[in-house]
Amino acid sequence: MGALLWLTIPVLAAIAATLYAGWAARNNRKNVGDVEELAGYTRFREAMERARTDSDAAA
Repeated sequence: MGALLWLTIPVLAAIAATLYAGWAARNNRKNVGDVEELAGYTRFREAMERARTDSDAAA
């Protein structure tokens, strides 16, 4: 009977891990894709370059 109890622990852990993985993947679908995120970073970097050149010209 003790062996059966020890067998149920990993089985329950596997079921819990499967449920958690499904829940985490479902919440991850709402995030922005990599392409949009990289485009936003490119716009940010260009804005920072413009701000730096504008401040250099003023000095």
